[in-house]
Amino acid sequence: MKVLALIYGDESRWEGLAEKEREEVYDRYRAFAAVAAAKIVGGAELAPTSAATTVRVRDGQNIVTDGPFAEAKEAVGGFFLLDCSDLDEATEVAAQIPGATTGAIELRAGRQEEAA
Repeated sequence: MKVLALIYGDESRWEGLAEKEREEVYDRYRAFAAVAAAKIVGGAELAPTSAATTVRVRDGQNIVTDGPFAEAKEAVGGFFLLDCSDLDEATEVAAQIPGATTGAIELRAGRQEEAA
């Protein structure tokens, strides 16, 4: 099953880290990715919410605004797409993501079409 692991964290905390501290965090993510490589389909760090663009379509018109969809203390800062046998395995993998120690990891299973 494909599971999206959304990594939530406090952007102001990240912005407050010194470059050496950020490199240490990146090292932890690289180590995680090496250990969990068999389960990771893809992933990426995301630009900050200040660089977000939100798109809505209302009455056939595209409405494009700068900024995030919602204001929140914790924002999605990155993601991994996991390929796991079940949600229990995805939970075990997600618990190893470094962001779980300071933020939260939201798991969202992909909908699977039933074979006809």
